Amino acid sequence: LPDSKSRRRRQARPSHRRSRRHSYEHARPYPHNHHELVHTMNLQHHQGGWIIGLTFIAALMLTMLPLPEWAQTFRPEWMAMALIYWCIALPDRVGVVIGWLVGLITDVASGALMGQNAIAFALLAYLAIKLHLRMRLFPLWQQAMSVMILVALFQMITLWIRGTIGQSPPSWAYWFPSLTSMLLWPVVFILLRSIRRQFHVR
Repeated sequence: LPDSKSRRRRQARPSHRRSRRHSYEHARPYPHNHHELVHTMNLQHHQGGWIIGLTFIAALMLTMLPLPEWAQTFRPEWMAMALIYWCIALPDRVGVVIGWLVGLITDVASGALMGQNAIAFALLAYLAIKLHLRMRLFPLWQQAMSVMILVALFQMITLWIRGTIGQSPPSWAYWFPSLTSMLLWPVVFILLRSIRRQFHVR
């Protein structure tokens, strides 16, 4: 009798395991082929693109926001700061092409010479990506100094493009936006980082 009972238990175990495996497979479906697997991995690793777009829209709105004449000189480079942040945080997603498109949108919205901001933003994105590993390790104050230099280079590029078409050079107040961008960078960085983490942008 003991032998017959143990034999019955052994015979019952495989079916129980098969049922558990069958229920587990139904509970967690897997992609059926390689293309579905790659598509699923891309969706998991590329989320929140609309959030990135919304931050650029918000930066454009701040750029076009009417200000008193005395305050326009101190307007920070919102679009440049947003581009620098995303190039540092997600260099595989936001790069030179995005910088070019952002610059074209800025040219259309501001009525500037077509391609002026596109070239400047593309070069800014290139420099930010080149420096993104170092800037990630910097404390906020050192990041802010780096942002001031990058924004000043961005302004220098636009100034050179304006000079090639015969526009008169501006006054020394032209460089104020690089200083205000430096001062506001810690706030912009913390805000965009919290948005990226909250919405799992990656």
